[in-house]
Amino acid sequence: MYTGTLLYTWLRGERFGTDELGNRYYRNRKGRRHGRERRWVMFKGPCEASKVPPEWHAWLHHTCESPLNESAAQAKPWQRNHRPNMTGTAEAHLPKGHDFKGGRRAAAGGDYQAWIPPRQRA
Repeated sequence: MYTGTLLYTWLRGERFGTDELGNRYYRNRKGRRHGRERRWVMFKGPCEASKVPPEWHAWLHHTCESPLNESAAQAKPWQRNHRPNMTGTAEAHLPKGHDFKGGRRAAAGGDYQAWIPPRQRA
């Protein structure tokens, strides 16, 4: 957490709710600014935007006045559990042929022919 956000939360924040990942959601105690109330999240653990569930994302971005209900928050059988964004870490996905995996790519399949301008065709 950042010190400034923590201080702002203590002084002006009203706790609105918590999600299943332990993130806490707040809104401004004192009215609205430019017609909207200010809303923010205090992450449990490292700050990572992908840890905000869809029902709380909608609330944070003023799509709805309250978070979606429990039935909407229930995971469907085909949904996977949350996995953090690993970009830039040692666990990041590296496809075959990536420089960090040896840099050897499979040869082209032979289905490509380079275009030759009409003037250069012989």
